[in-house]
Amino acid sequence: MPLDLLALLSETGALLSGHFRLSSGLHSPGYVQCALLLEHPRNARAIGEALAAKVATMMPAKIVAPALGGVIIGYTVAEALGLPSIFTERKDGAMTLRRGFRIAADEPVVIVEDVVTTGKSTRETVAVVEGLGGRVVGFASILNRSGTPNPFDAPYEALMELNLETYDEAACPLCARGLALDAPGSRFSR
Repeated sequence: MPLDLLALLSETGALLSGHFRLSSGLHSPGYVQCALLLEHPRNARAIGEALAAKVATMMPAKIVAPALGGVIIGYTVAEALGLPSIFTERKDGAMTLRRGFRIAADEPVVIVEDVVTTGKSTRETVAVVEGLGGRVVGFASILNRSGTPNPFDAPYEALMELNLETYDEAACPLCARGLALDAPGSRFSR
């Protein structure tokens, strides 16, 4: 049975409405809480397998995901491909590779994320991978809300494009209306 991602977003309550500060710093009336989408292992497995099928031809040796949002989906994609899964994380505000994880010289990796909006965390992960001598051969995410089919400089696959409005804070009509702001992403949560 084919994966119906839109139905899963609805069933899991992962597609939220309100006034949100995204990890990118942009504001939006819509937010996708992929933690809810991936809460049940059967959903995470199905989504990971679908995304793995799209990136298999990129021939990665390892999957790298930015924490926190990309960790579960990165792991399930790696599992479906039979590859190692590692993640970058912030330390003192900078993206880094810790926990004994390693990237070999010229090792081909695919960077997997839950949602791409501006691609900031993904690009920070690219810098880490390349700084350690690795080679990024592609990108993948569950959702692409960047507004462009490929916001990166290598092949990119997403399971679904989702066009949710975003605003700079200074031009946010939700702020102008005085609506309470929620910051559920890991970069702004405390």
